This record gives sequence, structure tokens and C-alpha cells, in this order.
Amino acid sequence: MDVVYALVIWRLFMILPRPEEGEGGTTTVLDLIINEWDIFVIVLLGLVIVIIFWLQNNSLFGYLKATDRIHTAITIFQLFFLLFFLYSIGSGLRLGAGADSRMLESFAALLLAVSAYLGWYYAYRKGDLVSDDVPASKSEALLKQNLAEPFTALLTMPFAFVGPIAWELSWFLYPFIRWAFGRFAKRVS
Repeated sequence: MDVVYALVIWRLFMILPRPEEGEGGTTTVLDLIINEWDIFVIVLLGLVIVIIFWLQNNSLFGYLKATDRIHTAITIFQLFFLLFFLYSIGSGLRLGAGADSRMLESFAALLLAVSAYLGWYYAYRKGDLVSDDVPASKSEALLKQNLAEPFTALLTMPFAFVGPIAWELSWFLYPFIRWAFGRFAKRVS
């Protein structure tokens, strides 16, 4: 799985604009950043989202003692949705910052987040795959806390219709949503 995450990060890097040579081309790095700022922002946002899911994935997999066919299938869907998220970013950059392209990116992130959540849900509640060293209260807290990612992706969807900047800024609600779900998980546990 780490290889796929690393490849997605590499592909995000390759999306970054390059200086153009010749007449009318970009002459300074500052010109490049100013002229292509929206691409830099989308790639940075995509990178942050990928890192969040990579860290979450590594953290949750660290609590497993085993996996089975169903959990593996959920994990493969998660990897597919990670690649679909990358596809949605590329499509949005090619087609422009319209409501439909931003909605596709939010939807792809939602699918990724839901599959990650379902993987942990199955491992903990259905598959008995969580290490015996992990207390049930910790597993339950992680289950509740990891609702922050799908909730954030869902929350960004209406902002796609407000405008690209509003949509991009809506993703910055994630730390607050994660904090709120973490507090909720501690209170309930």
C-alpha cells in the first residue's frame, strides 16, 4: 500500500506546472507561481489529503494482528479510490475549476474516506482482526474519530457550488472536525 501512496505523491508532483521555454514563456519562479497559483494550491491540497489518509492507514494497520479476504478487498477498494482521487484532481485541472470538477474531487475523497472507515469498522467489529493488545475502548474511539475524514469530504461538497476558493478553503475545516470527533470519541468511551 505504501508504494501506491508514494506513486500518488509522485504523480501529484508531476502535475505541477513547469516553466515554458522560448518567447512568451515564464521568466521567473515568482511568475510561474503567480500565473499557475491555482494548480499549486490544488496539488498542495491533494498532497495534504493523501498524507492524511496515508498516516491514518499506517496508524490503523498498526493495530491489526491479521487480515482476511474481506478486509483485503476493502483495502483494495481503498487503493482504487485513492487512485480515483488522483484522477479527479487531474480531471479538475484539465477541465477547470467548475462545480462539477470540485464535486468529483470531494466525491472521490468521500469514497476514499468511507472505504478507510469501513476497513477499520470491519477489522474491529466483524473480522476480529485487531490486536489483542488494543483495548476495546481504544478501538471504539478510533472508529468514532475516523468519521472526521468522510464527514469533511461530505461537508466540502456544497462549497463546490459556491466557488473554487470557497471549496478549497472548506478543506481547512478538517483539523477542527478531527478535533471535534476526537473529543466526542473520548466522551463516549
